[in-house]
Amino acid sequence: MNQTNKWAILSGVILAMLLSSLDQTIVSTAMPTIVQELHGLEHISWVFTAYMLGSTVTVPIYGKLSDMFGRRVLYLLGIGIFLAASMLCGLSQNMTQLIFFRALQGIGGGAMMVNSFAIIGEVFPPAERGKFQGFIGGIFGLSSIAGPLLGGWITDNTTWRWVFYVNIPLGVIAIVVLLATLPKIAPHHRDKTIDWLGAFFIAATLIPLLLSLVWGGSVYQWSSWQIISSLAFAAASLFIFIRVEGRARNPILSLTLFRNRVFIVSVAAMFLTAMGMFGVIIYVPIFSQGVIGGSATHAGLVLTPMMLSLVVASSVAGQVISRTGKYKVLAIAGTALTVAALFYFSTIDEHTSNISLIVRMVLLGAGLGATMPIFTLAVQSAFPMQRLGEVTAGTQLFRNIGGTVGTAILGGIMNSKLTEQASMLRSDPFVAQMKQLNTSGSGSHFDGTMLQSVLNQTNQEHIKQMLAKVPPNMQQQVYSNFEHFIGLAKVAFSAAVDSVFFVAACLMLVALIVVFFLPEIPLLKAKHPIVEEAGIMLEDEFGQSDDEAQPRTYTDTERKWQGDGNRLADS
Repeated sequence: MNQTNKWAILSGVILAMLLSSLDQTIVSTAMPTIVQELHGLEHISWVFTAYMLGSTVTVPIYGKLSDMFGRRVLYLLGIGIFLAASMLCGLSQNMTQLIFFRALQGIGGGAMMVNSFAIIGEVFPPAERGKFQGFIGGIFGLSSIAGPLLGGWITDNTTWRWVFYVNIPLGVIAIVVLLATLPKIAPHHRDKTIDWLGAFFIAATLIPLLLSLVWGGSVYQWSSWQIISSLAFAAASLFIFIRVEGRARNPILSLTLFRNRVFIVSVAAMFLTAMGMFGVIIYVPIFSQGVIGGSATHAGLVLTPMMLSLVVASSVAGQVISRTGKYKVLAIAGTALTVAALFYFSTIDEHTSNISLIVRMVLLGAGLGATMPIFTLAVQSAFPMQRLGEVTAGTQLFRNIGGTVGTAILGGIMNSKLTEQASMLRSDPFVAQMKQLNTSGSGSHFDGTMLQSVLNQTNQEHIKQMLAKVPPNMQQQVYSNFEHFIGLAKVAFSAAVDSVFFVAACLMLVALIVVFFLPEIPLLKAKHPIVEEAGIMLEDEFGQSDDEAQPRTYTDTERKWQGDGNRLADS
């Protein structure tokens, strides 16, 4: 395959990946308008949750099926499902329909996500994958910037329905490009037995687990029977899943993966990295708007330096890996930089400037971006070609779960710290005055949510309008108390955010320790006739494969490769 065809395939894959990742963020700024028109404020969280569930649950299933039946068909099928669901989302007449079609979108997005990385692994040799997977990794950063901005612009200038319709022309272009360029790669599995039980029980494990993490502490208390029973059901399903996969003829997610040190270290690092990253994405814009000050639009743009830094670092890291064939030092350096950046974030306070915040974000983006292409590349290189979809899906699955777990843990810490800080402000003179004047509800109910809301500039303007109705002889004192209270609220909110970043830094510190155990295996610079056999040998070195039951005799060339991978890489 010539280089032109490879770039054409890459362009189609990038378009498909952009659609899948963009749709996780583009809806956020359109949601107020959607809720107003469809009258479903109480179901707003389900619009996001449905997509996440559909995508996460189907990733491991699509990964295995693509190994068995070929990636081309399933990839195009996933794009087709995604586009059909996008059209249906735009046509939705109520929130129930929108939620159902968002879940369908997620099912299509799951196929697109896992097969994008798998196709890169299929088309490009290991040493070349780094630079291309670096480009793909950068798509996630771009979507985080472009999604909310594009969603807001479309909603303001057309209608919220075009937030979904815009996928159609882009998706059609992606399908045309991929149909013309993507080769018909033969399936690697002769055994077409589908592990229906495994698919059922992995879904039965992930759905209640993810719902518990999303609902816990917000919709229901963590100690409620709803959360406890969901977690218990997930644990029981996981136990059955492990038993089923241990006996399955062709398991959805083989347990032998977890005997491979490259796989274990990589998914653990991705899990922890996703946990730490979400704290920044969620709370930096809130901190910027509430403490530093600025409009909602400015708060939406505040992550731009981090994401641009992430895209550049991801692309550069991919190039370095492709040129050197080495990735472990880069993984350690990138993770260490992320740890340092998060600890630096944990020192922000009410005096932090926009420039200081940008420096922190650039450092964090560089650290995250440097590691983004590494772990998927390492895992793909440690297994034979016939397991490429399965192992790629495994990495994506743990990344998604890590993000959900991180959101739940860091959100719980934030809520706890805000409540603690709010309790110390209940005796503040301004809160007492508001209680006496009965202009802001009841001061006795001042809590973490109210502490966060009072830092919103729009809410502050509403409070000032209410204070204007205070008797003239009291206005100066009340205004003075209000300004003093806002200062204390900024200090309290900063302290709560610092706790979130400190915990995120500790999680990343654990990830750094884990990365030191990542084996470095040689990355071939060209597709060699024995690449697949080499993959089996690599797998046998770090953990036995499913093929171990079949004894085989290695040729002299294969033994030479096993002894010195670099010589084969240069051949």
